[in-house]
Formats: sequence, C-alpha cells, structure tokens
Amino acid sequence: MTNNRELDVIVYGATGFTGRLVAEYLNNQYGVNGELNWAMAGRSQAKLEQVRDEMGISAEVPLVVANASDLDSIKVMVGRTKVVCTTVGPYQLYGNELVEACAAAGTDYVDLCGEPGWMHKMIEAHSDAAKASGARIVFSCGFDSIPFDLGVLFLQQTAEQKFGRTVPRVRGRVRAMKGTFSGGTLASFRATMAAAAQDRELINVLRNPFSLSDGFMGPAQPPGNKPEYDEVLQSWIAPFVMASINTKNIHRSNMLMGHYYGADFVYDEMMVTGPGDKGEAIANHIANDNSMAEDKTQPGDGPDKEARETGYYDVLFVGESKEGELIRVSVQGDKDPGYGSTSKMLAESAVCLVKNPEAASGGVWTSAPAMGSLLIDRLQKHAGLTFTVED
Repeated sequence: MTNNRELDVIVYGATGFTGRLVAEYLNNQYGVNGELNWAMAGRSQAKLEQVRDEMGISAEVPLVVANASDLDSIKVMVGRTKVVCTTVGPYQLYGNELVEACAAAGTDYVDLCGEPGWMHKMIEAHSDAAKASGARIVFSCGFDSIPFDLGVLFLQQTAEQKFGRTVPRVRGRVRAMKGTFSGGTLASFRATMAAAAQDRELINVLRNPFSLSDGFMGPAQPPGNKPEYDEVLQSWIAPFVMASINTKNIHRSNMLMGHYYGADFVYDEMMVTGPGDKGEAIANHIANDNSMAEDKTQPGDGPDKEARETGYYDVLFVGESKEGELIRVSVQGDKDPGYGSTSKMLAESAVCLVKNPEAASGGVWTSAPAMGSLLIDRLQKHAGLTFTVED
C-alpha cells in the first residue's frame, strides 16, 4: 500500500511547459506543508531549482531527479509517492518504464496521453500487474479526454434521473473553443503517425473505436470524418480532431462500468459550425484543414499567459433515448483547453486519487469509471469547469 509514502504527488516533467503549469497550480491551490505533500521532478537538479525559483515556489517543495532513460531513478521516484503526475511525452517514447514501475509498485499514475496505440499496448502489458499491486493507472486526464469522458457520464447520470435509464445514443458537439494545440500534443501526433507508418497493426488500433475496450466490439459508430448536417441541432457539423482519442476512451469507460451506457451505445464527436451556407462553408474549411500536420510547435512551446487566460471551451452533449426523447448537458472550461485548463484537470485528477483511495481498485482506467462524480465535484469546485443540465 502507498499510505506510508512520504509524498502525495510528484509532478514529473515539472520543468516543461505544461509541467510548470501543473506545479504552479498545486502551489497556488494547495501551498506547501498544507493538505498536500507534493514535489517537482525532472532530469536536472539545477533546472528544477531554477524553475522553482522563477515561479516563486517555496524552497521547501522537494525536488526529485529522475530520467526516463535511467530506470533506477524512475523506480526510486515511484517508490516515494502515492501518485505520479506526468507531463513527459510523447508517452510512447518516454512513458513505458514509468507505467511499468508504477504498476509494479502500487503507485497511482495520471497523464495527459492522447496516444491510443501506446495506451492499447500499456493496457495489455500492465493491467494484471496494476490489479495485483493496487496501482490505479489513469490515462488521458487533460482536455483529451476529461471534459468528454465525464461529460458523457454526467449526461447518463442525468438521463437516469430524468428517464429512469441511460440512453443508447449520445452526440458530443464542440460549440466553441479558443486555444492552441500544445507542443506536446503535436509531438504525440507526429510520433503516432511515424509509428503507424511502420506498424500495420497500429493502424487497425487507431481506426477501431473499440480498440481500448479489451476485446469488446459494439455496434457500428458514425465515422465523423466529413461535414454533415445535424438534424437534431439544426446545424452543420465538422470533424473534431480529438474525436479519435476521446471516443475510444469513452467506449472503454462504458466497458469498465459494465456497459452502464448499454452494450448498444453509439457516440460521436463533432464541431458545430452553424446553419445555412455559412455553416456549411466553415465545416468544409475545417474538414480540409491540415494545419495540425504542418504545425512546427515543439514540446516546451506554448502560448503566453494572456492567451491561456482568455481561452475557453464549450461542449454540448445531446442524449437520445430509444423513444426519441432528448436530453442536453454541457461542459465548459474557463481557460484555453491545451494548457490552462488541462494543467488544472491533470492536477485535480492526481489530488482526487490521493483524497479517495477507495475510488477504484488497481488496474488501467479512464477518468469516468475511476473517479466519476468525485472528480466532477473537484473540477467544479477548484478547476474552473462547469457541468450544466441545459433542458
């Protein structure tokens, strides 16, 4: 058990762009020597000290030197804490040993992973060890995929209260979003594309909406790869770049919760572009946009504070019962999705596991079945997210 560990949370990658934001959030929200014992970890003691001083974080916050290429240092770090909160990606390049060490040591783990091929491998490789040790490994605790994973859960809980049952069809619709992709997200995208070029099996994993569902195959899902007119919303919709990650996580959540949403559950995720010719033109423009593949942003790069502070997102979820009854809920975030909001979601996921050791047993999880309403409450209380029933 991890109850006797000296630290609650270690932020691994604390000198990187997103890692700094996580450390800043924990410092501002929980301070030092308060209700949370946390530390900053990275490859260089000198860089850790520099970042800590630059950010005005107390010298009492411990610093931990660990490097993905030094397995002994990873094992020592993992043995000191209840939860490792890692921003060191692409995870397929730098995450293997860390997940293995956490699964073996019974140490909880949260990350920002949007790499389904790597997640598929980690689930196969380390689920048994995590179940045996009690380690709760929770992937995708940032913008991919918390607002979507918890948004669908929140909708289904609301449907159960309103209709007495969950609904088999949910549409995820991004109504508004202001922010940029992180350098880490782009690096993960590039690493995944490079790996797929070498591995035919990986292409099948990326294409299959149920590839993280431990062999379960549900009904055919909407392709979501071209503009279309959404009759329910009376609006044009366009492909959403995070959908291929989020949909897999949501189907995994459903499977891990014993198909709470139903074995016939259908889900898709698109961007709302508006009605009429203008909406259609915007949808076509988005569908043909190749800027993510061409973006030169690197890990460690990111927007300035003003851009992060003025960002936001608004996601609508529309549930439909077999009888055609509709229910609408939304999830909004008060900062840019890729950095400002993501860093808060990741930090609160780590704290949620610390505060709720009973929330889930050992295994490889997604956010909804692992933390569910406990995390929704924390995000609304501390992290600037709002979950709203719109009907």
